[in-house]
Amino acid sequence: MTVRAGASGRGLSLAVWGLSRAVLLLCVFKVFTVPGPDVTSDVSVIYRGWYEVFHAGSYPLDDVTWQYPPAAALAVLSPDLLPFLEYASAFFVLVLLCDALVLGLLLRASGRPDGGSAGVWLWVLGVPLLGPTVYARYDLMVTAVAVAALLAGVRHPRVMGALVAFGTLLKVWPVLLLVGTAPGRATRRSWSAAAVTAAVAASVAAVALPGAFAFLTFQRDRGLEIESLGALVFHVARQFGWDGRVELRYGSMEFAGPHVALVSTLALVLSVFAFGWLLVWRLRARTFAVHTPADAAFTAVLLFTVTSRVISPQYMVWPLGVAAVCLVFRGSRMGLPAWLVLVATGVTLLEFPLGFAHVVAGDAEGVALMAVRNGLLVVATLCAGRRLWRGTVPGGRRGRAAERVSPAGREGTPATAP
Repeated sequence: MTVRAGASGRGLSLAVWGLSRAVLLLCVFKVFTVPGPDVTSDVSVIYRGWYEVFHAGSYPLDDVTWQYPPAAALAVLSPDLLPFLEYASAFFVLVLLCDALVLGLLLRASGRPDGGSAGVWLWVLGVPLLGPTVYARYDLMVTAVAVAALLAGVRHPRVMGALVAFGTLLKVWPVLLLVGTAPGRATRRSWSAAAVTAAVAASVAAVALPGAFAFLTFQRDRGLEIESLGALVFHVARQFGWDGRVELRYGSMEFAGPHVALVSTLALVLSVFAFGWLLVWRLRARTFAVHTPADAAFTAVLLFTVTSRVISPQYMVWPLGVAAVCLVFRGSRMGLPAWLVLVATGVTLLEFPLGFAHVVAGDAEGVALMAVRNGLLVVATLCAGRRLWRGTVPGGRRGRAAERVSPAGREGTPATAP
């Protein structure tokens, strides 16, 4: 889907966005009730509790559910920007504004000569497929920063680097956006800006409040969440009498019992292999088109999502946002994996909150939902990696050669070697 967004297409996408987001707001404000667990309690109870701790002058040092980098405090404190609203209401409105920001950035990018409307529609349709959960977590805020960073990187690598650093201090994963920057000037400028911004911001956080890096210990001690790829081993094993259980630990439902630690360790090993593959790709890639940074970022986010010990429902907004950036470039080869992610997002809503009781119980319906959702993510990841490799590594492409760009993003100029 590479059709450019005309006036009628923009109007239709805005109308669909407005209608679907109105439904999401009605859900989080509980005008409509979605079956399953109350997804808004994270904001009204957990976030609100952290908010009080921050105002008392510290990070949540005694709360193991605080597993986020220092700048996440800004997301928790953000409702202060709307003091005339109750905490949860203000948070939901701010997430809506971030959603609108992403739409605006994608619409603007789709109007360029090399732009297309597919990315706009992926975002418009994909976000509501996550249901009210997407507005009841701060992950969409982080995704907005990531989308802005990738689009800024086309012409302004230093801005991209600064935004990536900020996003990394919000929730770590945006650091992956730097993997595909064009070698040479673009990489030097974006990576150096990211390093300086991260160092300054982290120092400010450490000085401002005690406990800025307590999250590292809490993250290290996390186990295997029941929605992760590795957890499928135990979902199946339960059908054959595996002597284990599901426990609420570190703010999520995790497996506990024989061999869980082994599978959790293997998941970490897979993440290391994923990093190794990205490193090899980076060293061997020679053709960097204007869409390559987004394509590489999408692949990297998928790799680290599927190998994670935790694949919470809200995590799906990460690859969704990066995929949307890929598809606003007509030359991107990430169409198929992007739409696979869209389908996986819809299955995620069926899994949480609608069918979460089945997932926790490990019955046939719950196992099927997890197998389909995680299977789609695995296929999307393998497809994205294959397409990225074939489009950028010498000898790895078929058909016509991809267009080359300079580190600044100008078409027609070969990029320097890494």
